[in-house]
Amino acid sequence: MRISLARIRLELAHTFRIARSADQYRESVIVRLEDGGLDGLGEAAPSPRYGQSAESAERALASLDAAALEPAEQIEDVLGRAAALLKGEKAALAAVDMALHDLLGKRLGSPLYAVLGLDPGKTPVTSYTIGIDAPEIIADKIAEAEDFPVLKVKMGLDNDREIMETVRRLTDRRVRIDANEGWTREEALEKALWLETQNVELIEQPLPAADLEGARWLAARTSIPIFADESVHVASDIPRLAGIYRGINIKLMKCGGIHEALRMIHAARERGMEIMLGCMIESSIGITAAAQLSPLVDYADLDGNILIGNDPASGVKAREGKLALPDGPGLGVTIVESRLSKSLKRARA
Repeated sequence: MRISLARIRLELAHTFRIARSADQYRESVIVRLEDGGLDGLGEAAPSPRYGQSAESAERALASLDAAALEPAEQIEDVLGRAAALLKGEKAALAAVDMALHDLLGKRLGSPLYAVLGLDPGKTPVTSYTIGIDAPEIIADKIAEAEDFPVLKVKMGLDNDREIMETVRRLTDRRVRIDANEGWTREEALEKALWLETQNVELIEQPLPAADLEGARWLAARTSIPIFADESVHVASDIPRLAGIYRGINIKLMKCGGIHEALRMIHAARERGMEIMLGCMIESSIGITAAAQLSPLVDYADLDGNILIGNDPASGVKAREGKLALPDGPGLGVTIVESRLSKSLKRARA
């Protein structure tokens, strides 16, 4: 087994502004595992919301001994060892998990979705995210999203109503709202009641993650389904959310990868909850890994690769919004040689 790393800067087409931050770029760490003449790719796209960074992910991954990842085909055991060594760096663990699953599919000569027994024709439509911005910039973003039938609109600041009025002046497409913990209970109720008139499909994480009683209170007072994002990380979080949130947003970077995401899907279904697959700002490596599971879920918000201008890889596509999985073995991802291959060759092994 050989491990290579490359830390890359993903340049955003627009400043990505949400309730708690604004970014012009994000950093990821790409992982390549080479084993038995095959190579598996993974990506760590950490979020500062969870106390992680590209620097911390890279440091954790650089500390891994390749022997700890062998034999690569025993994924559950390997991930258990990796999780202990990575010490809570979930995005780093997700990168290892993706690379191991990529290797598995390549070893079997099949796309990962086929290995998992999933039908690629059952992928959902992904939303296109409209970050918080001035009306004229929002108008530009909506124009760029013309091929997407569903928009995800970020809220959580003082201009929420202006944002939604701008959206509705330009399009009647379905909208999902994401407040990123930005509202108080009273704000959330006032805005939810108004949004009931605006063809809104769901509201994601309107209140701070720890305020479960507030989420229960709000859900009882609005007809719009309320989904958890920052409130849910791994499968063990789900039992306490059942009966409060209608659904959950699963992100590989939060939970630690495909293996844990599958556990979360089963746990949520057992409790009658709906499921969204989401993402951070990621390249096509991370987005394609998540998309392999999309036939199992109700909603997708897998557009992180669409929002950047220097994607170092090619994989899943969105055709009129519907996710189209690649048919190559494993994740089916190919790297853009000029943007990534040399970096990986130079990286620590």
